[in-house]
Amino acid sequence: MMIKMEHVNWIREKKYLLKDINWEVKDGEHWAIVGLNGSGKTTLLNMVNGYIWPTKGQVSVLGQLFGTVDLRVLRKSIGWVSTSLQEKLYKSETSLEIVLSGKYASIGLFDIPEEEDIVKANQLINELGCSHLALRSYQTLSQGERQRILIARALMSSPKLLILDEPCTGLDVFAREHLLSTIDQLAKKEDAPTLLYVTHHVEEILPVFSHTLLLREGEIYQAGKSRDVLATESMTEFFNVPVEVEWKNNRPWLTIS
Repeated sequence: MMIKMEHVNWIREKKYLLKDINWEVKDGEHWAIVGLNGSGKTTLLNMVNGYIWPTKGQVSVLGQLFGTVDLRVLRKSIGWVSTSLQEKLYKSETSLEIVLSGKYASIGLFDIPEEEDIVKANQLINELGCSHLALRSYQTLSQGERQRILIARALMSSPKLLILDEPCTGLDVFAREHLLSTIDQLAKKEDAPTLLYVTHHVEEILPVFSHTLLLREGEIYQAGKSRDVLATESMTEFFNVPVEVEWKNNRPWLTIS
């Protein structure tokens, strides 16, 4: 079991930010997480990473029960890609240096990397189609290029779980599809980590994301196989707005009725 939450609540100032969360992610499953702003997505991710502790309930990640494991060690097996991370990085560093820093989960590269680390970093950069960017400074990259470098950085520590937190934010339609293609190839690799893909836009949910969790006001509205969850009736009820969901090329496309 990659993630198991049992009756998890997180309460702040007498308000439930997460309420009675029961959720399981099994090895080999890739999940999409969908919710509007304020739905609790970031709180849920912080819980998975062990940055916050449940007010009530139990959390296990990668088979490790919170309270019985050093969460600092556990986090080394979890990769997290988010636009907020971009703001913290040293943009004058090269793409290669950014990727290498992923081994140490550090902002900035302060250790002299070993030769095998440099080989691995270049290999990841090549696999993500960014070999021509390796020696360019991060600040000169496009948003889509930055996101692919961040994915390579997250993979540097060979994580068992990879969280992609709204990775397509700020991308045009062509850059979005390019990045989604990269994620699709990554997910299909034999040694791929379990992926959690967080988004506002259901059309970004690729066929590899076999399961979807709908989060609303801190509660799980529905969780299960994507084909069952991402349907017209359930999404209309979820958003409380008439919508239509049409599946094309095994991807859901939502329009407001």
